[in-house]
Amino acid sequence: MLHAALGEWRIDQDVVGTAELVLSELVTNALRVRVPRDRQVGVRIAHSREDGLLRLEVSDAGAGRPEVRRPAVDETGGRGLLLVESLAHRWGVEVRPHGIGKTVWAELKAPDLTAEPVEREIAAVTIQPGQQVKLWGLWQTVRSARGERSPLGGLVMVLGLDDGPPLRVDAAEPLTVRDGEPERATTGEETPPATEERPPREAPRGR
Repeated sequence: MLHAALGEWRIDQDVVGTAELVLSELVTNALRVRVPRDRQVGVRIAHSREDGLLRLEVSDAGAGRPEVRRPAVDETGGRGLLLVESLAHRWGVEVRPHGIGKTVWAELKAPDLTAEPVEREIAAVTIQPGQQVKLWGLWQTVRSARGERSPLGGLVMVLGLDDGPPLRVDAAEPLTVRDGEPERATTGEETPPATEERPPREAPRGR
């Protein structure tokens, strides 16, 4: 997911390598927090062209605040946040506003952030409603996008399109997209469009 997002934003490879290491440390720490088994770790990747900053956020349901340790030379662990502190422009911890737990974030300098191309290839997990996706040589508008667990494990994205049944595709599968017309605001309850009971299509893998 990280490589897909940073590839879309055309970030320098040195920054990509640093971001991968920082995010790996933050996720590793979050997975070690003692929480109920049904709690999940959340990851958010964002950027600001105005400030030239890449922001990485990892949320967990654990209590407390992580602190930078200064382990002895013979200790094998405890250097995760020390590494984050040395690589990040700045980092910190925030209490989650709508739920238990916290979010640990880190910002990296990425001055080479460029405007997104009109047509680009991104991971399915980053597709948003209103974008257009290219399938079998034709453009279709994405009306809805949601993730669900597959029976074999991992994440699958279910994309509602303006024509035909929903498209199910692996979250990491690269798809060609372009920005479409913005979705119109609606009020009240909406009735979902009727669809035929046909097996979901799989995204084409050969290009």
